[in-house]
Amino acid sequence: MNHQSENSKKLNEFFNEEYTSLKTYVSSKIKASTSMGPEDILQDVALKLFTGADRYSPINNVAGFVYRALKNKVIDVLRSSKNDRIDYETQNENKLIQFASIIYESADNSYPEEMKEALKAAIVNLKPNYRNVIIAIDFEGYTYKEIELETGIPIGTLMSRRHRAISLLYKKLKPKKEIIN
Repeated sequence: MNHQSENSKKLNEFFNEEYTSLKTYVSSKIKASTSMGPEDILQDVALKLFTGADRYSPINNVAGFVYRALKNKVIDVLRSSKNDRIDYETQNENKLIQFASIIYESADNSYPEEMKEALKAAIVNLKPNYRNVIIAIDFEGYTYKEIELETGIPIGTLMSRRHRAISLLYKKLKPKKEIIN
């Protein structure tokens, strides 16, 4: 059996069985104010996957393949939608809180506004290589592999830079945390 018919068969079975779950996934990732609805996004991704099925090597993890394509499409829609500026800001605020829990070593998501502002300022003041990897991984949702493919920087280097950046942020913000607490 050739790759096209095998990949198409796998994709077809997966979409038939998981369509409702896929639609729910997309709905959970976007806001009502986006230019495309969950159904539109899902149909767009399905069309692209089915028309390109013959270009892919054999798909072993169909679920991962489809969900990654959906995630990328959702990110594209959110980035291109000018009406989602408020939602984008809200998402960044939530990501800042999640990132703060890494830096401040606390599962409690209630951080004083002063700490959030200090964290923002500290991130901005990082060296560009450190700042870029923090923003890409922790705020924009890129994977190390995606950044490696885009920039040519090895994954190990990216991981090292992120680890070093978190360490620097922790050292810079630890005294401020102790003062506030």
